[in-house]
Amino acid sequence: MAPSQLKRLKASLREQGITGPQKSKKQKKSQSKSADHHAQKASALASIRESFNPFEFKHLARPEKFEYVSAQPANAPKKILGRPGVMKSKGEELRRKSLLPEMNRKNKVGGILDRRIGENDPTMSMEDRMMARFEREQQRKRDGNVFDLEGGDDDEVMLTHGGQSLQFDDEIGEEDYDAASIAGSSDDEDGFLKKKRRREDVDGEVDGGAPEEEQPERKKTKAEVMKEVVAKSKAYKYERQTQKEDDDELRDELDKGLPDVLAALYGHINQKPEPEVPKHASNNEFGINADRAALLAGTTQQDKDREYDKRVRQLMQDERAKPTERTKTEEEKAREEADRLKELEQKRMKRMRGEPTSDDEGPQKKVEDDDDDDDEEDAESTRDDAAEFGLTTAPGQLRPDGVEDEDDFIMDDDLIATDSEADISDDESDAGSAVDDTMAMDDDDADFLKNVLPERKEQPKAVNGVLTLGAEPTSKLAFTYACPRSHEELLTVFKAVAPSDISTVIQRIRALYHAGLSADNKNKLADFACALIDHVAYLSNQTPAASLAVIEAMIRHVHSMSRSYPVQVATKFREHLKQLQVSNDPTPGDLAILTAIGTIFPTSDHFHQVVTPAVTLMARWMGLTTPASAKDVATGAFIAAVCLQYQKLSKRYIPELIRYTSLSLRSQHSTPALSTAHAKNILTAAELWSTSPAFIEIFTPLLAPLRSANQASTLQNLRARLSLARSKRRPLLLHNHRPLPITMKVPKFEVSYDPNKHYDADKEKAESIRLQKEYRRERKGAMRELRKDSNFIARESLKEKKEKDKAYETKYRRLVAEIQGEEGREKNSYEREKKKRQRG
Repeated sequence: MAPSQLKRLKASLREQGITGPQKSKKQKKSQSKSADHHAQKASALASIRESFNPFEFKHLARPEKFEYVSAQPANAPKKILGRPGVMKSKGEELRRKSLLPEMNRKNKVGGILDRRIGENDPTMSMEDRMMARFEREQQRKRDGNVFDLEGGDDDEVMLTHGGQSLQFDDEIGEEDYDAASIAGSSDDEDGFLKKKRRREDVDGEVDGGAPEEEQPERKKTKAEVMKEVVAKSKAYKYERQTQKEDDDELRDELDKGLPDVLAALYGHINQKPEPEVPKHASNNEFGINADRAALLAGTTQQDKDREYDKRVRQLMQDERAKPTERTKTEEEKAREEADRLKELEQKRMKRMRGEPTSDDEGPQKKVEDDDDDDDEEDAESTRDDAAEFGLTTAPGQLRPDGVEDEDDFIMDDDLIATDSEADISDDESDAGSAVDDTMAMDDDDADFLKNVLPERKEQPKAVNGVLTLGAEPTSKLAFTYACPRSHEELLTVFKAVAPSDISTVIQRIRALYHAGLSADNKNKLADFACALIDHVAYLSNQTPAASLAVIEAMIRHVHSMSRSYPVQVATKFREHLKQLQVSNDPTPGDLAILTAIGTIFPTSDHFHQVVTPAVTLMARWMGLTTPASAKDVATGAFIAAVCLQYQKLSKRYIPELIRYTSLSLRSQHSTPALSTAHAKNILTAAELWSTSPAFIEIFTPLLAPLRSANQASTLQNLRARLSLARSKRRPLLLHNHRPLPITMKVPKFEVSYDPNKHYDADKEKAESIRLQKEYRRERKGAMRELRKDSNFIARESLKEKKEKDKAYETKYRRLVAEIQGEEGREKNSYEREKKKRQRG
């Protein structure tokens, strides 16, 4: 058990020699004579005092981790890391000097700041302060103000202006007042600079004509000088007025000769002179326009004012010129067209993936010149519309024979006009202004209307709304037809029309009832497009099937009209798809409708209101139907071809197609021609899905049906594709490399190793760790100082509050004691007076 504090104290005193056995007087006397005895004793007591206070010094919290590494002996005293008590007292004193004054000045406004010399300097004595203040006062009296205008000393600083000294009072000269008066009263300095010599003559006249050397030598008084200034100012004013009158006379003479000057400028010198205007007809001597003079000759002032207001309104209504845009170069046009196509392709890819799109994401429409519009129209007119519709044409031929572009046909010169067209032709405006501004037309419609209504020459007048035909009509067809709004009305119109002329009749109906000619034509053409769709299905279902060229031309017209009426056309197609869904037995008309859908609407969209139901119905029929006749086999081949045409861009897999094709090839109702058609579909599907990872699994089951159907060429092609797909499909393998041995590293030996030092080979990492450690240390120190500051402020606030409370309590007790003493005195006096009265 450790000894008590008292025993440790006695032992320490005994070891230091402060206490011990009793000493003789001789020993005490010898010790007192030594000079260092008291200092050693004080030092010993201080060390003992420090050793007994465990909070006075800061040591390591625990011993060294590796004591055998340290060079100090094991029994060496502990190393003192710091003195908390001393540091605390120093910090407290520092805060009292810096933080306490700031705390006392907080939220205090006003006060007097003493700026006297030496008042805030504790190093200066009172005599030094008084001497410094006295010297500053004498210096101010000695220097004075250098800009004092009242001073008359010659040693003062002279004020200058423009490099010349300023003169005052008696030094003011005549020239100075002359310049001042000129500057103060001049309205046109340039005129006076030009007439300097004339001003000198005027000055001589004002002074009385006496020469300058004859003037009295005495100084002029201020009143005389001011009189001269006023006289000069009046003279200069009179001179300016005279000069102004001369200028006005000269200007009037020039104005009188202005008509002759204008006539000379316009080259009309040799013309006959115009008759003179009577003096009473003109109010001034200037010539005016003859028509204007004749107009105002016999009119009153009120009519003149009305005419003036009318002309002002006409000027206000004149259209202002607008800046035109810069003509774009061919490179800029090509770049814009490429950007537009890229944006359209990106939007199509988004629709194919099913991502949401909006109209804002489309290509931005920019305002272009008329030349750019013409170039775009020419480019659109030269495109092959057959490829856009998905229809095939003969090699080297842009369009089939006898088929024209529905939006680029030209009207016959003797086309019979309807009532609306006749009314428009009689209008004062041109054909372009006949288009209703409320009808929204795109570029295609504008181009269509431009070609439909060319610039016409003189035409015969219409009788009862119908123009008379020429002597030799170009065709036996009529030129006007009623716009059919249902399939029954369409059959009535086409009853007497040959199949080869149906396209021409449709063109004329679209021209006569164009949406730009009347507001009601929009609804009529929408119904007409729906009737054409019904007629396509009707012609396809006829026993003697109509010519495919006629059906193709009608589909092209429907495609062209679907741009203006997409909702009505899509609704009509959905009605036909609804009938196919109910019957589940596709007819030739249904097959024509499916083909038209694939050529009119985008088939690569992830979801489309018309295309998606069509694909679903075709896949349902192929998945739930078994070929029981040659008709089913042929229908399946056609539907499979249509499905593959739908997936030309999106390349989506249709499993029902492979199933129905395999059954059709194995069917007993299949003929060599039908087998060839299905084999072509297989090759098309193999080309379409060649990049699919499941190519082998998809087409391997078709090898046996192709072998049984004797399709050798298709079978050989498919086997080659399957072998290529197998070569591309390889199992995952690890890298085939030799085994690498574990690298052996020789440990690095540090000669002067220090466990407190970090030996990191990465210098940047070591520097980063050092900075982080230093940052943490500084942060902890700053937080510690802030806590100490807050504690100090809290202690001082509490101390101040206690002092205020103590002062308040003392004052309160003093006042209570005074009141009680006064009450006691009054009570005693009252008692004495009471007893005195009782005795009396």
